[in-house]
Amino acid sequence: MEWLYNLFFEQSALQAVIIMSLIISIGLGLGKVHVFGVSLGVTFVFFTGIFAGHLGFTVDPQMLAYAESFGLVLFVYALGLQVGPGFFSSFHRGGFTLNMLGLGVILIGTLMAVVLSFVSGVSMPDMVGILCGATTNTPALGAAQQTLKQFGEPTNGAALSCAVTYPLGVVGVILAIIVMKKLFVRPSDMENHEPEDPNHTYIAAFQVHNPAIFNKSIQDIAHAGYPKFVISRIWREGSVSIPTYDKILKENDRLLVITTEKDAPALTILFGEQEKRDWNKEDIDWDAIDSKLISKHIIVSRPEINGKKLGSLRLRNTYGINISRVLRSGVKLLATPGLVLQLGDRLTVVGEAAAIQNVEKVLGNTVKTLRDPNLACIFIGIVLGLVIGSIPISIPGISSPVKLGLAGGPIVMGILIGAYGPRLHMVTYTTRSASLMLRGIGLSLYLACLGIEAGAHFFETVLRPEGALWVGLGFTITFVPVVIMALVAMRCCRLDFGNTCGMLCGSMANPMALNYANDIIPNDNPSVSYATVYPLGMFTRVIIAQLILMIFL
Repeated sequence: MEWLYNLFFEQSALQAVIIMSLIISIGLGLGKVHVFGVSLGVTFVFFTGIFAGHLGFTVDPQMLAYAESFGLVLFVYALGLQVGPGFFSSFHRGGFTLNMLGLGVILIGTLMAVVLSFVSGVSMPDMVGILCGATTNTPALGAAQQTLKQFGEPTNGAALSCAVTYPLGVVGVILAIIVMKKLFVRPSDMENHEPEDPNHTYIAAFQVHNPAIFNKSIQDIAHAGYPKFVISRIWREGSVSIPTYDKILKENDRLLVITTEKDAPALTILFGEQEKRDWNKEDIDWDAIDSKLISKHIIVSRPEINGKKLGSLRLRNTYGINISRVLRSGVKLLATPGLVLQLGDRLTVVGEAAAIQNVEKVLGNTVKTLRDPNLACIFIGIVLGLVIGSIPISIPGISSPVKLGLAGGPIVMGILIGAYGPRLHMVTYTTRSASLMLRGIGLSLYLACLGIEAGAHFFETVLRPEGALWVGLGFTITFVPVVIMALVAMRCCRLDFGNTCGMLCGSMANPMALNYANDIIPNDNPSVSYATVYPLGMFTRVIIAQLILMIFL
């Protein structure tokens, strides 16, 4: 049985793979267990690694360092790719308010951590670990550890303090939501006040009664500086057709227009009259309306189309069809000529069957070609991210240059490629399952290695007085900023409870708390706000974790 003992305890490449695979598989299994409706998910891999380290399981230090670094890079780069397409648009209109409130949560927590470090005597590396655990932010911990390594400081303290405070970091946000709901939420706060979404499409019908646009083409009207709109169908003398840009509008034409809800009053002035029928309901019998026209979803799968503007394809004039909207990553976009198409975009095309078949040939509509991830783009992006992370940046007042490191560089490059890659004709599309797989493998590897490192001294630390102090400080950093900014959001910014909860969960990078908020709130406002705040919040915490150490070490 010596071979079996050596398989688990004699350090080798084979032993490292076996130990980490067991930790990940057991941790993922236990992470699905719900206690009082809350589960830790992939984070349980961290605690499984801690327990394995406590039992005496070790891995070759070089293998451990490689797996931990590679897992972190893979995770943060995939995360950047995911949030990149919506990162910059999240600052528009209502999203700006949500992001500023989210930054308020982050800044209050950061200031509290710095002050508590001086008041309590906890070292700054340990306090940064407490901050990362209290905000359930493992990428920030990875960035902090990289900074500590640059300064030649040990990283175990940060990992230990993060592990000790992480559980209450998860529960603390949920407790704060419960307290807010019981003590501070008024009936009006529970009303559904959806934030403005500049991408949300709205269908309205108008009749042409404005003499100023009689006998003018759609193209002339669109270029006159009016709000963006797409005329999907036109009724004239009892027949329905799809207008091209050179179509001349006549008096009493009825138009079905795709626009945004806030622009509908301006278009009413432009065309003359808006019909009262609600065209956004799900039970509209389009077949009875269109008779000869059909509507079909076509997926952009030809690499040649990636990065091209919709108007440059001239599909409407060439084939007599209309593209009413574009669905990208679950977000509905207005199909304007200036919209830059990406692989995986799902276009709603209206027209005659033969014309739609021709459009399919242009766009591809072959799902099979999208199932193969573009691995070359992923690894090129990782290389560029590591190069960016290695660039020294001088900041006045800080003796040592700042580096984004293994965590900051790849996430910045992932965001940039996710947002602007298609404009450079880079194929960045991956299926949702492939993206989740990439992130899951990276995060699981990182958490397993982190747990093994911290496990040897975890329980003895928890049982010491400093362990209890860490838990108390962590819970304070979790609870207080959330409650303060919740009151600011609901009382000063007039946000409803659902949007407030989503903003808080996104700024704290806490999907478990988001699940709880979704359970107690009947609409999807928490999820929308979470997605709006999460990208900037994640990026900010990664950078702040490094800056704190560089300033105060």
